[in-house]
Amino acid sequence: MRNLLNPDTVRRFKKLVEKHDHIVLTCHMRPDGDAVGSVLGLWHLLKVLGKNASVVVPDRIPRSLQFLPGVREIAVYTQYDPYCSRLISEAELIIMCDFNTATRQGELTPLIQNATCDKVLIDHHLYPDIPADVVFSFPDLSSTCELVCRLIASCGWFNLVDTNGATCILAGIITDTQNFTVNCNDPEIYEIMMRLLEKDVDKKRIVDEALKSTSFDALRLNSFAILNRLTIFEKSRCALIALSKEDLAKFNYQKGDTEGLVNEPLNIRGIVYSIFMREDPDCIKVSARSKADFPVSRICTDLFGGGGHLMAAGGEFKGTLEDCKNVLVDHMADYDKFLPKKIEKLDIG
Repeated sequence: MRNLLNPDTVRRFKKLVEKHDHIVLTCHMRPDGDAVGSVLGLWHLLKVLGKNASVVVPDRIPRSLQFLPGVREIAVYTQYDPYCSRLISEAELIIMCDFNTATRQGELTPLIQNATCDKVLIDHHLYPDIPADVVFSFPDLSSTCELVCRLIASCGWFNLVDTNGATCILAGIITDTQNFTVNCNDPEIYEIMMRLLEKDVDKKRIVDEALKSTSFDALRLNSFAILNRLTIFEKSRCALIALSKEDLAKFNYQKGDTEGLVNEPLNIRGIVYSIFMREDPDCIKVSARSKADFPVSRICTDLFGGGGHLMAAGGEFKGTLEDCKNVLVDHMADYDKFLPKKIEKLDIG
């Protein structure tokens, strides 16, 4: 496996970890598998190293990730504000994982950014814009968890990774690659998976829990969304699913119930990109996925104040769901120039 990390940066990171005892790990709001996997994977390692480590996240962990070892030790800011605030105030080192802009932490942002302790950023998104003493930014990697695994190996600590830590790291890789179907062209990702599996990780359980298992209400919601809220824009080869707060309430929506829904329309032959909009209490949450190197990151950056990877991005819209849809539709033709020259015939009956 290639050593992609700068040795001097690795040494600085290792010195910070060895120097400090009170360490806080944190990630972005609405945490996904990569975010939770990276902070928990490092948390398990730091425990083995004898550190007084804690995980503080902006909001609740989705049900699909509740099986991860150590998840019950996570402090959720929206539920335990005073406790989380104390942990951050006592931190000597804060390790930030899987986000590139401070605002992605929501209400937790000022606490983390105003902390005067040493800070480390570990992320795989484009254009990191967070002050930190040490920064690891590798947008070409499959996931932050892959970067975490490479960093641990570069520090000479991989032999200290136990089954629990390896499970969390592999869970992040599996969820961000959709079980090795996207962002996984580099053969080394399979070598990393093999090394983690050698730690007695149950890969089948990760796939079943994080990607397959669902509740009855969530299954009904996703079926309803595809049947009743899916719109195809033939000329632009775009699929749009938009769910209102009334739609969500009808099926007792819980955090994580629509995870992966944005990917479903990409299974339609001829569809190049898919947009999912969900009406949350404070904004319209926008997720985008694509094929054939279509830059949905441009759409999310230009229209919804977000960003991400070329073919997997997101953003937010302040306004009504109808206005959000109109913004996309009104500007959709602007992005037709990025469609591939040869496109499979659209199979929509």
